[in-house]
Amino acid sequence: MNKTCPFFGRCGGCKYDFAAPDYCEQKQSEINQFEFTDTPHWCPIGARWRGDFCFGGGWFGLFAQRSKDIVPVTSCPLMMPEINNILPMLARLPWVGAGSCLVTKCENGIDVCITSNIEYFTPEFKVAAEKLPVLRVVWNGKVVKQVEKPMIKFGDKILEYPPYAFLQPMPGEISGLRELVLSRASGAHKVADLFCGLGNFTFDLNADGFDIVGAGVKRDLFKNPLTVGMLTRYDCVVMDPPRAGAIEQCRELVKSDVKKIIYVSCNPQTFARDRDILLCGGYKITELVPVDQFVGSAHWELFSVFEK
Repeated sequence: MNKTCPFFGRCGGCKYDFAAPDYCEQKQSEINQFEFTDTPHWCPIGARWRGDFCFGGGWFGLFAQRSKDIVPVTSCPLMMPEINNILPMLARLPWVGAGSCLVTKCENGIDVCITSNIEYFTPEFKVAAEKLPVLRVVWNGKVVKQVEKPMIKFGDKILEYPPYAFLQPMPGEISGLRELVLSRASGAHKVADLFCGLGNFTFDLNADGFDIVGAGVKRDLFKNPLTVGMLTRYDCVVMDPPRAGAIEQCRELVKSDVKKIIYVSCNPQTFARDRDILLCGGYKITELVPVDQFVGSAHWELFSVFEK
């Protein structure tokens, strides 16, 4: 049994105590409105490879519950050790202004990307940042320090990691999402990977990737979803959209002949909306599995398969 986080109840990062004996029951109450085909995938503690921290008033840490006050945090039980090792050093930086600090464990080291309400970093901050044992430090898109380009790995594919780029909170191999997607897409002749990001699933699926940024074709799928004509070449579509969901793309999919849709959602509310569009359009949901990627929080990742 893991010990309760020393910040639980003060830090706003977690709604539920992951060490509580009834944690699973409490967390599942967030998604009782769904009928699942399998039991939840419970992810391990200490496996997050990225953390979004905050700073303000000279403090560094995480926001308190329902507050903009900052709880100083120099070690989080949910993070990988490599991230926790750097947090005390980040806390000692001469912070000015207020903003967020995205810390990511890449394949070859740590990346730090800062978004601040102050456009430029100070000379003092630059001197201190250059001493950090990290690959790169970026402030509002401006490189403060770079030893080498951070790299990220999906399966056997290693890619350059752009500043501020989206990643799942933990590697797909650890959460089980990667295995679920790849196994359910097995046997498809041609796959479209929509909202593909850097290519978490794209390369292993030998898929055509589409997104605003990332490894695939640059396309805003919110404004310009793949049309029925474009979808004719695919017998399987994988979608992993942001929290806003994929309403416009679902409206096109129901007019298509795509036989299988694998939908990974980080927002049960928009998933329910999009699910109803697909069901009304002739699809049947054959698999729905919750994944506790966001350990301790109220958030769930939902893995689903639709077929017709």
